Amino acid sequence: MGARRSRLELVFDILLSIQNKGGTIKPTHLMYKSNLSHKLLNQYMDELLQKQLIIINEEFHKKRKSPSKVITLTEKGSVFLAEYRRMREFTDAFGL
Repeated sequence: MGARRSRLELVFDILLSIQNKGGTIKPTHLMYKSNLSHKLLNQYMDELLQKQLIIINEEFHKKRKSPSKVITLTEKGSVFLAEYRRMREFTDAFGL
């Protein structure tokens, strides 16, 4: 069994999942991609919204004829991903 992910690793995984889907993703897809429970994902999404790393929009669903939520990565979220990658490369270079 693998080690538990840190808080920063969870944030990175959530934002990376959004980025890998072209910058927008539906909440259920994000829950599965980031391997989190609904409750835990909502807690992290609240924090990411407050820190302006993501935004949530409503998109009209043509087939169901109702709105659905879509999570979008912000520019600030993209910057976080780039900086986190740099930090990880730096620590890996020193074997930390």
